[in-house]
Amino acid sequence: MSKIVERFIRYAKIDTQSDETSSTSPSTAKQLELSRLLARECEELGLQDVSLNQYGIVMATLPATVSHQAPTIAWLAHVDTSPEYSSSPVNPVVHENYAGGDIILPADFTKIISVEQNPALTDLIGETIITTDGTTLLGADDKSGITAIMTAVEHLVNHPEIEHGPIRICFTVDEEIGRGIENLDLDALNACCGYTLDSEGWGRIDSETFSADLAIVTVQGTNTHPSEAKGKMVNAIRVLASFLDRLPRETLSPETTSGREGFLHPYHIEGGVSEASARIILRDFEEPLLQAQADLLEQNAGTLRAEYPNVEIQITIHKQYRNMRDGLKKEPRALSKAIEATEAAGMVPKLDIIRGGTDGSLLTEAGLPTPNLSSGQHNPHSPLEWTSEKEMQAAANVLVELARLWGQETA
Repeated sequence: MSKIVERFIRYAKIDTQSDETSSTSPSTAKQLELSRLLARECEELGLQDVSLNQYGIVMATLPATVSHQAPTIAWLAHVDTSPEYSSSPVNPVVHENYAGGDIILPADFTKIISVEQNPALTDLIGETIITTDGTTLLGADDKSGITAIMTAVEHLVNHPEIEHGPIRICFTVDEEIGRGIENLDLDALNACCGYTLDSEGWGRIDSETFSADLAIVTVQGTNTHPSEAKGKMVNAIRVLASFLDRLPRETLSPETTSGREGFLHPYHIEGGVSEASARIILRDFEEPLLQAQADLLEQNAGTLRAEYPNVEIQITIHKQYRNMRDGLKKEPRALSKAIEATEAAGMVPKLDIIRGGTDGSLLTEAGLPTPNLSSGQHNPHSPLEWTSEKEMQAAANVLVELARLWGQETA
């Protein structure tokens, strides 16, 4: 087993699932296990300024090897995994010398990674593929990104003849629940731009993300014993079900949209007769259309309020992140260097948009232009998640080229 595969498996086996219902930071203490491991590994590699704050954020510096003052760039990835699917125990399965065809996961034969749904597999025949056993997600989102960063760092440490400027390494927590930079000190990070390693496949460069909000719909009903409920009970579950049933089905849903089309996505419900709530994510590349989605929810609620005068329906909108498109203009070299580095690493750059978000969305909005780069991940948030040795190595190669190219610049 290669060193890069061993490194990924070491990270993947640590349960780092975040929890959006938690008010702590990090939202789950188990994320700290990987953060501590990464801080130790940074120290063992001889990096400078290694720190692990109380919130689980790791930062370190790879010192410059050039004599002039070059710009400082940052490489970032997140330690947490999605709360949307089981995350423990992760049992990575290594498929060496992949022969092609569908991959049936060994612990659940109904879970099949098909070539039809995963055409990227056709370019990886003879390579090493890593999946789960079918019972959990893999965590390649974003442990493949962490692996690529640590692999690139180790390569640069072992090859001081490669000239580069100072590089800040940063691993965040709670990215999956929109809190990735909540306790990140950007002044301490001290970079002119950043790169998140959190996109699929290889050679991809994301320069736009969705803008995103979270809507929490809460219905307050009236409970009483069902034997004497006539004219008294107002069942919050029924009202909430009606609310959700009236959302668009043929449009504005993840199942029916692609490309630049936005959506409304109910993904969690809970409650009882007296109170029931739903969490709905709002996504679009354009902020006015995001507001239109919020308006649609409020219109839906208004109709139900008229039908159920004894019920209370409250909609709370929480801002999550915004499209990084405009913020990247602050440092145009961030994107142009990514394109050049991808070409230098032997790949054709694929400029793309991401139907989701990254820490880069929040960082760019906060003033640190941060495009998103490939890390080798596929099918995130799913038991069908997979990655490959070749793609993670390709991501590391792009980082090495980025280091070299930025080392030619003057701060």
